[in-house]
Amino acid sequence: MLINVDYALFHWINELASSLAFLNGTMRFLAQYAPYLFGVALLIYWFTFKMPHRMMVLEAVITVGIGFIISWGLGHLFYRDRPFVGHSVIQLIHHDPNASFPSNHALGAFALATILWIHHQKFRVLWVILAVLIAVPRVWTGVHYPSDILAGALIGAGCAVGIHQFIRSRKLPGIFMQAAILFYEKWEQKLGLKPGQQARTKMTEHTSSIQMKSRR
Repeated sequence: MLINVDYALFHWINELASSLAFLNGTMRFLAQYAPYLFGVALLIYWFTFKMPHRMMVLEAVITVGIGFIISWGLGHLFYRDRPFVGHSVIQLIHHDPNASFPSNHALGAFALATILWIHHQKFRVLWVILAVLIAVPRVWTGVHYPSDILAGALIGAGCAVGIHQFIRSRKLPGIFMQAAILFYEKWEQKLGLKPGQQARTKMTEHTSSIQMKSRR
């Protein structure tokens, strides 16, 4: 029953590529290239040279990495062909006929949007909207079922919330993350990529904030 509903919803969205063909160029861009906007945002936050921003970026990378590992496992346990493999669909972008479930694009987009939301960054509502605009075109362009998108979004958001709470509630993860960043910053300064700033002061300030949060 659910499979039938899933395919019916897929078919309805995918058929929009025929009835609203003037949007297909936009949908191709959103499905294939819009995820890079999240990457650009993380790079911008990283090169603010602020410890809280770099902690957030590192948390985002860890979150997406763990999410992709979970996705890989689910893809093998519950293997599902792409829509274009077993059905006649309107396929607008090329894709290898590998596992369809869950959607890694939706997972990554919603994981990063959730991280930015949790850390109260500016324009966080727009990042959530961007995640939706990345996910839905994956159905429109014929490479995912709606349930693939939903599963990916839930896994991504769930990983973001879970990992953030884990880091916030314990001292060691935050300390290790800061140590890794400071090690990187030493080489960054040696290579002349970072202005000579008070990295140690940032660490002590951020360490105290983490300890205060962990006591709540």
